[in-house]
Amino acid sequence: MGSMALNELGKMLTAAEVAEMLHLHVNTVKRLGDRGELKYYRVCKRGDRRFLLEDVRRFLDQNR
Repeated sequence: MGSMALNELGKMLTAAEVAEMLHLHVNTVKRLGDRGELKYYRVCKRGDRRFLLEDVRRFLDQNR
C-alpha cells in the first residue's frame, strides 16, 4: 500500500501512541488487536502495527 493510500485512511498511530492515549501498556494494546477488539493494519516489510485514530475512538466509545 502506497503512502497516498495510507493518508486516505486517516491518522495512523503506533501501538505505543495508542497505549499512551488509553493509559495502557503497549502489550495490552497489541493483545486487544490480536483478539480483534481493536482493529489494526500491518505496514512496511517488518509488519509493524498501525491503528487508525477513528478506530481507537470507536473502541473507547464501545468500552466506556
